[in-house]
Amino acid sequence: MTENKQLIWEARGRTIVGGDGRPKVMGIVNLTPDSFSDGGQFTGLEQAKAHALELLAEGADLLDLGGESSRPGAEIVPLDEELRRLIPSLEAITEAVDAPISIDTVKAEVARRALALGASVVNDITALSGDPEMVKVVAESGAGVVLMHMAGTPQTMQIDPRYGNVVEEVRDYLARRIDWVEARGIPRSRIAIDPGIGFGKTGEHNRTLLRNLPRFATLGCVVLIGTSRKRFLGSLTNRPMTERLMASIVSSLAALVSGARVVRVHDVGPMVDAVRVWDALRGWNQLP
Repeated sequence: MTENKQLIWEARGRTIVGGDGRPKVMGIVNLTPDSFSDGGQFTGLEQAKAHALELLAEGADLLDLGGESSRPGAEIVPLDEELRRLIPSLEAITEAVDAPISIDTVKAEVARRALALGASVVNDITALSGDPEMVKVVAESGAGVVLMHMAGTPQTMQIDPRYGNVVEEVRDYLARRIDWVEARGIPRSRIAIDPGIGFGKTGEHNRTLLRNLPRFATLGCVVLIGTSRKRFLGSLTNRPMTERLMASIVSSLAALVSGARVVRVHDVGPMVDAVRVWDALRGWNQLP
């Protein structure tokens, strides 16, 4: 379970994840009207800024801002609209804080504009395969990147997803993307990988991936996991999205214990508490 403890994740001169084994909490700031969990709540500049500051005050190590929903069935957002949603709030947040900021986008121009304003990481659900300019933008900027696995697109990914061996197929895909990205000037120290829980997977696929996270830790990159409030947790608990806090925290903590180093969550305060309690009782350098 401990293969990835000494891995680091760097971005534009920052160390996002160090070699001390301490996990990091990424707080979600959705700037979309249609995200599955909190769409429409933080679309105004002041609301977005206040939410970002609140997450940082609760202990978030970095923020993930997004202007295009990737929920199942989400519509593609035009470039101008994504920029309109993202850029004003990003400017306000970067002027107010010096925390690492990740941009959740598949568009190179959005990434370019965001990085120019001080963002540090590009979180790309296509693993830099969607926009041919994206790898160049990331490589030349020195940014960190999150490479995620997704079967299909947000419009198609949950239409009967099938795998022969979900762990090996997702792992092999990420291994190929790491090699491809590294060959184009982005070292592994700037790459995090995400198996893509809920992105073209059934509930059993998601559970199998989470049970086998040590397989992903052997790829030489920090592992990031996002289970927060997702549908498979509702299937396990029979709880609606608004009542999945406990399931989100438990699944995220289990991922960290199994080898993930970053968890992407909506509810930062409770997640930070869980990390601190585990640290006090068991520690992150003495996992079984």
